[in-house]
Amino acid sequence: MKKITKSLLLTFALSLCFGLSSCSKKDSVQEVASTPAGILCQQFKSIVKANDSISMEDLANQIVANEIIPFGPAVMPVEEGYLNGFTDEINGFSEAAVFGPMIGSIPFVGYVFRTDDVNALMETLKEKADLRWNVCTQADEIVCDSVNKIVFFVMAPKSFDEPDEF
Repeated sequence: MKKITKSLLLTFALSLCFGLSSCSKKDSVQEVASTPAGILCQQFKSIVKANDSISMEDLANQIVANEIIPFGPAVMPVEEGYLNGFTDEINGFSEAAVFGPMIGSIPFVGYVFRTDDVNALMETLKEKADLRWNVCTQADEIVCDSVNKIVFFVMAPKSFDEPDEF
């Protein structure tokens, strides 16, 4: 009986170890890469790596042209100050554009920023972001990344497949 108990405990311990190791950071990175915001971030990186002198408005227009976006998008340049989706003013950039749905009830907003201090701007964006910036909706995740001096920031649902979202 002791051998069976030890065997069961060993089997349980091993399965627990393997189970915990499968919840690694790599998996969470892969999970984000498959969400709409993650897919758009990968596209952002490709565009900027090919042309880091692109205007922020042109960059935003290329991002929203992605076929995964199920809504009619709008793009416009923005200046420092109060931006949609944040609890306080956003400063520290020289050029930026916002992109998102024309309908305000969709929980999606994205920005691209050109800045000299990427780390400070990214920290500010994450700190001041409000996933529930809109009265009727709430985004599920924030994706923030950068290439060279350009920052990508999106708050979005984890999926566009749920019919009740729109």
